[in-house]
Amino acid sequence: MALLEIRDLRVAFRVREGLVHAVNGVQLTLDRGRTLGLVGESGSGKSVTSLTVLGLTRAPNAEIAGQVLLDGVDLVAMPEEELRNVRGRRVAMVFQDPLSSLHPMHRIGWQIIEAIQAHETVGKKTARARAVDLLRDVGIPSPEQRVDAYPHELSGGMRQRVMIAMALALDPDVLIADEPTSALDVTVQSQILELLARLRDEKGMALLIVSHDLGVIAEQTDEIAVMYAGRIVERGTADAVIERPLHPYTRGLLASIPHVDGPRSSRLTPIPGAPPSAVSLPPGCAFHARCPLARPSCRERVPELAQVGEDHRIACPVVREGL
Repeated sequence: MALLEIRDLRVAFRVREGLVHAVNGVQLTLDRGRTLGLVGESGSGKSVTSLTVLGLTRAPNAEIAGQVLLDGVDLVAMPEEELRNVRGRRVAMVFQDPLSSLHPMHRIGWQIIEAIQAHETVGKKTARARAVDLLRDVGIPSPEQRVDAYPHELSGGMRQRVMIAMALALDPDVLIADEPTSALDVTVQSQILELLARLRDEKGMALLIVSHDLGVIAEQTDEIAVMYAGRIVERGTADAVIERPLHPYTRGLLASIPHVDGPRSSRLTPIPGAPPSAVSLPPGCAFHARCPLARPSCRERVPELAQVGEDHRIACPVVREGL
């Protein structure tokens, strides 16, 4: 049994314009000690998927169906009071913007101590010692002094390390990192991803990295799932997806990534058009209006995610026919 299994997850939100179909039948599995990269453009549903694992999309206007199984226990059906004990302790999250996630008026040590004491009955001195150890674990220099720093006194990379330390405070089984490198420069991006990989190995966690950038996470993931309009359109090992992308959308994402070692005169190839509105998704394959391989039949039926190799699946019958 997988540590984390998402089965036919569907999430929609009622708004004035209609029903926003954010996630449309997502299926994912993640084992302990493994890293899964969830990739797609803004609005593809990847962040809503990860937030739903933690129960953070529950709202009066939300409609949630399907299952999120943690060691076989469905988190979607779990009462809110029980789910609070799961957050942080079993599943934790590193949010996208550490500057807005950290309280600007409190020292970082206080914020880590608060996270520990919210779930465990420990004294402040013990919790502070653990906070210092956590800061040391995530590579913050002089943690005994930095524990008393305010967020604005740290660099972006250091703030992100603090967020990771907070997420690890209760030794979770699953760590979700939502765009953990989006506001960082290239060198720091690599350092943060290497840190996450090291902590995963040391602590035996399962790691889910959510990102819009295939190139950034390619080297640090075991598997990659590509999302478009709330669905998984391609999934496979990182090597398979990066070296042999099959779905036209995945190919488009990779073609739009700049390469440092490429000629300076080379131009990026953007994906034409724009993603469809989640309020009025088109019939059939949601990518057909932007797809260079589209046929009339693509407008008639939603393609299934089908096996094309031992470690590769795509949701495109046109590509599968040509293999």
